[in-house]
Amino acid sequence: MKNFSTVVARAAAAALLACAAGASAQTPMPALSATAACSFRPDAPDKHVVVKGDTLWDISGSFLRNPWCWPQVWGMNRDEIRNPHWIYPGQTIWFDRARGRLSLQQPGSGGAGDGRGAPPLTRLSPQVRSEGLARDAVPAIPAGAIEPYLTQPLVVEADELAGAPRIAASQEGRVYLGEGDRVYVHGAIGGESVFQVFRPGATLTDPQTGLVVAHEAAFLGTVKLVKPAAPGVDVHTFQVVDTVQEMGVGDLLVPAPPTPVRNYMPHAPLQPIDGRVMSIYAGVTYAGQSQVVTVNRGTVDGLDVGAVLQLYHLGKTVADPRSRGFLGLGRQQLKLPDEQYGSLFIFRVFKNVSYGLVMQVTAPVQVGDVAKSPE
Repeated sequence: MKNFSTVVARAAAAALLACAAGASAQTPMPALSATAACSFRPDAPDKHVVVKGDTLWDISGSFLRNPWCWPQVWGMNRDEIRNPHWIYPGQTIWFDRARGRLSLQQPGSGGAGDGRGAPPLTRLSPQVRSEGLARDAVPAIPAGAIEPYLTQPLVVEADELAGAPRIAASQEGRVYLGEGDRVYVHGAIGGESVFQVFRPGATLTDPQTGLVVAHEAAFLGTVKLVKPAAPGVDVHTFQVVDTVQEMGVGDLLVPAPPTPVRNYMPHAPLQPIDGRVMSIYAGVTYAGQSQVVTVNRGTVDGLDVGAVLQLYHLGKTVADPRSRGFLGLGRQQLKLPDEQYGSLFIFRVFKNVSYGLVMQVTAPVQVGDVAKSPE
């Protein structure tokens, strides 16, 4: 049996292999298809030595015009893209210009990646895992930039807010609660036992409809069920597990989310998306590289984790200089095109709202900017 690190390295290299301008030996699956060409940059280097701190996005971006499109050349289905395909610091990725592909073997060396046609792809079983190797592997995107956003209830949608259980009383009437304190919760808990406690924050308003679609949530801590409400009792008994902010009576509960997906594989949305940037996290006016924004599209619109959207500034409307009007009024207006300036990587999805990491921008992101499927 081949050494596991070699097998996953070759499978990872396939994420960057055989991607040529105008053609690929692999046929993309319809679920991953996109009109954006997966072609090489004209200034692509001859090689790249993988170092600690690299991401697959960064490595791909040094070779490809659209770094997010590397999975298209794999011909992978929707289940397979959830499996790990890793590369590691110290490996060298070579650009074989003669054959229009990338390889772990130096061109002309006669290695396994130097034969005619696309190099063989070793498919890994979904059951294969190695936690030690995974910790050393190069991530798809900067994991540290989104880690705090993966497990906290960043968004609470309107229907969840209306029915959320709440802390109705505390042990011995304490105003502020700490680890180990008991609290009494009123409301339906749906058989769940671990909850996150939050306090509703700013509203998230859809820039296109003007409707409030969700609320940002301030994460306060975690509580666990001690005893559900008995007959004749109106509240459930919980114990505070931990707190990150002051927690008290009136604060709301939401079930703790499942373990977040961290094996990200970028892809075009499953269906056309035309949304807007709804807010910039932390309430600032502009966002830049590796900052987090919300968009007004979610699972009901076909977005999922790993989807990539292109960012555009809305085209302005200007007066036609050849149209004089009357006394300067009523001049004919011209609509300018939307201007693309970056990409957005969707990493957490709710029903009507999604969070995305800003990637490769050439201008600041603003609320109201267009976020839509790659062209």
